[in-house]
Parts: sequence; structure tokens; C-alpha cells
Amino acid sequence: MKFYGLKSCDTCRRAQKEILASGQTFEAIDVRADGLSADVISTIISAFGDAAINRASITWRGLSDAEKVSDPSILLATHPTLMKRPVIEKNGVWSIGWKPDVAQSVLRS
Repeated sequence: MKFYGLKSCDTCRRAQKEILASGQTFEAIDVRADGLSADVISTIISAFGDAAINRASITWRGLSDAEKVSDPSILLATHPTLMKRPVIEKNGVWSIGWKPDVAQSVLRS
């Protein structure tokens, strides 16, 4: 399992704690420190489209109007912290966020 998020994100920390409590392990990728590869960005955009962009983030509010209408792939490449979090890949299945339905799906062994 790969876990894409931020070390400073409360939702990411809660999700990681619940995943570990379920007896599963994961590879944590901090998008601020490690960035996102072009392949991962492409996969995330293919899976979630425009919904992969967190428009409630501080980073989003700091963008110019011109940047806000950029292609989501370019936005994530330039500002990986714009990604909604967490993004989890488990057995080839990608999920985004940590709502109850996502948590239930990820926490199943």
C-alpha cells in the first residue's frame, strides 16, 4: 500500500494511525518533501480528475486567478500540496480522502 499525504495533515495522521491499528503497513510518501512523479500525477488525475485538487487549501488561496484555471496535472506538478489527502493505492485500487466509505475499503485486509 502506498500512502500519499502530508506529515502535517491531521486527516493523514488519523488515517495512518487507523491503518496501522488494522495490522496493515504502508509506504508513506510526503508530497511536500518527496513530491509526486509524473506517472503518479497522471494516475491520480485519471482516477479522480479535477476532484484531486483541494480548493479549500491555503496553497489554493495563494494562487493567482491564472494559476487556478491551469490544468490539474500542472497544478499538482508545481504545487503537490494542492492534492486532496490522503491518496492511497492499495492492490491497484486508488482512493482519495478519508471518509467512512474510503476508510472501510482501505481497512479491509
